[in-house]
Amino acid sequence: MAITHWPREERPREKLIAQGAQALSDAELLAVFLRSGVSGCTAVDVARRLLQRFGGVRQLLNAELRELCTEPGVGPVKYVQLQAAIELGRRYLAQRLARGTTLTSPSQARDYLHAQLRDRPYEAFCCLYLDTRHRVLGFEELFRGTLDGASVHPRELIRVALTRCAAAVIVAHNHPSGVAEPSSADEALTLRLKQALALVDIRLLDHIVIGDGDSVSFSERGLL
Repeated sequence: MAITHWPREERPREKLIAQGAQALSDAELLAVFLRSGVSGCTAVDVARRLLQRFGGVRQLLNAELRELCTEPGVGPVKYVQLQAAIELGRRYLAQRLARGTTLTSPSQARDYLHAQLRDRPYEAFCCLYLDTRHRVLGFEELFRGTLDGASVHPRELIRVALTRCAAAVIVAHNHPSGVAEPSSADEALTLRLKQALALVDIRLLDHIVIGDGDSVSFSERGLL
C-alpha cells in the first residue's frame, strides 16, 4: 500500500510536522529523504531494507556512493541529499560552538568534538582554543595520521595557541578502531603537552579521546 493511502498520522512527513522529528523511527526519517519507493515497496520499506543491509544509520550514511547506489531506490541524487544532511548537522554543531561561545559544561565540547571526529577514517589530532573566560577562539585539525596514529608536535600546538592568544586549550583525537580507551602513548603525550603548554602559561583543560559510540575525558579520569 502506498504511503499516501496510510492513515495521515502514520505518514512520516505528517507525523514529523505533528509530533516533531524525534517521534520518527530511523526508517521513517530516512524515508523522508528518500521521498519515494520502488515498485511494490514504499519509501519506508526501502529505508528499512537499507538499514538492515548496512547495519544501522551511521553505517548507511558512511557508505560510499558506489556501494549505496547498488540498492534499488537509491541513486546519486539521494546519496547527495543524505551527504548534505550529514554536513548540515556538522555545521549546526559547529555554529553552536562558534567563535565567542562560552563553554559552560564539558558536554558542550565533548558533543562537538564527537561529531567532528567520530567518523574520520584516519587518526586526527585537533584543538579547541579558549580565552581566559573559556570562550571559543577557534578549532582546527593540527595533525593527521593513519589508522595507527598521528605524530603530534607540541611546538606546533604552542605556536598556534600563542598566535590565537589562547589562555587554555582542549585537545582531542579519535581512534578509528572505535575503541576510546586511551593508550599509554596517549597518556605520555598528554603529560608532555601539559608540561610544554605550562611553560607559556596556557592551561590544558582536557584531552578527549573519541571512539565509536563513546569518548574518554582525561580530566574526568583525573589524568590531568
